[in-house]
Amino acid sequence: MKNLFVLFALLVASVTSFAQGQFPIGPDQNLTPGQLCSRPDSHRYPEGIDYCERDVDGSTKRARFAAYDQLGYRTRQMNRQDFKIDHYIPLCMGGSNDVKNLWPQHKSVYEITDSLEQLLCEKMAQGKLLQKDAVRIIMQAKNNLDQVPEILARAQAL
Repeated sequence: MKNLFVLFALLVASVTSFAQGQFPIGPDQNLTPGQLCSRPDSHRYPEGIDYCERDVDGSTKRARFAAYDQLGYRTRQMNRQDFKIDHYIPLCMGGSNDVKNLWPQHKSVYEITDSLEQLLCEKMAQGKLLQKDAVRIIMQAKNNLDQVPEILARAQAL
């Protein structure tokens, strides 16, 4: 386990030094505060959370890149294939497709957070984790990449 923490620490350090203003390593709280699904297509998990199907069009994605670049990032000058538009609160946790929940996430960042996101949603499906707790955990992780190994270990133990 110690080796995993060292590996994550090195990965986070390399992401942080690589980013150096090129792209955000976490969502901006003013542009992307997060938003839950308000017009559900269905309900999921034992808790019956509202679930929205993925529905983000190309113009919305381009607008999110432009909005973040107005903060001084250079995402539109980088390879588009190195990014995805991330749902700050993941759809599987009841997140919305609204712009308040979307940000351009570089692959070096989602390589750190995606496994945690999937695990938390699995725990919700098993009834071992409530939506409010999963949302709090993933937001903490996406804003503190260096904490992801500890958070992942705690989530695995649920």
